Amino acid sequence: MKFSKSSKLLERAKNILPGGVNSPVRAFRAVGSNPPFIKKAKGSKIYDIDGNIFIDYVGSWGPMILGHCHPKVAEAVKKAVDKGTSYGAPTPLEVELAELVLEAFPSMEMVRFVNSGTEAAMGVIRLARAYTKRDRIIKFEGCYHGHSDSLLVKAGSGATTLGVPDSPGVPADIAKNTYTAVYNDINSVKMLFEKDPEGIACVIVEPVPGNMGVVLPQNDFLKKLKSLCERYGALLILDEVMSGFRSTFGGVQKLYEIDPDMTCLGKVIGGGLPVGAFGGKKKIMQNLSPSGPVYQAGTLSGNPLAMTAGIATLKELKKKGVYEKLLSTTDKLCNGVEEMAKKKGLPARLAKSGSMFTLFFTDSPVHNYSDAKKSNLEKFGKYFRKMLENCVYLPPSQFEAIFVSTAHTDKDIAKTLDAVKKAFRAI
Repeated sequence: MKFSKSSKLLERAKNILPGGVNSPVRAFRAVGSNPPFIKKAKGSKIYDIDGNIFIDYVGSWGPMILGHCHPKVAEAVKKAVDKGTSYGAPTPLEVELAELVLEAFPSMEMVRFVNSGTEAAMGVIRLARAYTKRDRIIKFEGCYHGHSDSLLVKAGSGATTLGVPDSPGVPADIAKNTYTAVYNDINSVKMLFEKDPEGIACVIVEPVPGNMGVVLPQNDFLKKLKSLCERYGALLILDEVMSGFRSTFGGVQKLYEIDPDMTCLGKVIGGGLPVGAFGGKKKIMQNLSPSGPVYQAGTLSGNPLAMTAGIATLKELKKKGVYEKLLSTTDKLCNGVEEMAKKKGLPARLAKSGSMFTLFFTDSPVHNYSDAKKSNLEKFGKYFRKMLENCVYLPPSQFEAIFVSTAHTDKDIAKTLDAVKKAFRAI
């Protein structure tokens, strides 16, 4: 497999883009490799400029739950383009997508569309602080909610990979208002509330984290979080930008029967176009401008193309049998990987939530960020490179989720498992 054109383009890009990329993890530094430059995608495959074809398990980091260029989504967007790409004015599409989102997430009584998950998290934190009249927040080590200042404190995902979980440029006066707890350790949260019982506005958490790799909640952790928030008058915010729609039409909160005060969404609800959203109880959301005093605005918010792609995607997900097929495909892949790892005696743990999963190269259970960091990154790098050589495109970081789509076929899974077998032999 050759990457000569991609290598040349990366060198050219480095002169004009920091690291040659527009998002850090794309640089492949964590896996000791250079990235292929992608020219197109269709279904379960992506195609690079060197002529290589890969079975794709990144899925644009989650949005492509129906695969790339799904016919219904692509057709809808093409028609929308002919009507104009942006109006800066209200459209019927915003209302239709909002109704679909609220149908999926009954905990949300109102929603505001924005342009990214980062923007959604930033807006929801501001709203929580205004509503509670408190300044401090609690987040969890290894959970990632975008790169806004107050949330980029001991972050996961690309920041973990690069070894800079506390980013330079975040003022100390802002960071001091963010408390960091340990995921799955309810006592670490209790201690923070006891330390500052009237100063904490909210707790924000990925209910099933995907940015330290997929980690599952243990021992009613999420319900205990909700109870603590109610006791101390803080809001519970579930960041389902990644996990929303990945397990069911209603997110992780539906599976674990959690009723959060507010929710962040993104990725899937835009069908692959830039989008984010935050919403929650009406009594909270009505504090948002123009109904209330909390300011938030965006020129491209509710963009007709993103709304169109989101509507088409969610309508497909509502169809009978879609999730059954998606989860069955994911199970087939995960069961095969686990069986081969067991036969080889490889120190590895697989964590799965719906159609997203992570294979951790460690022999210890992974319940939090510290556990995830025990993974053998050198072994993961070798595994990643071997999979790429065998035409399987995985997230280039141990601390990320693998995404399965409805476009992945039995043939794709068989080829992937064959690549896994070869990669396991190599490490």
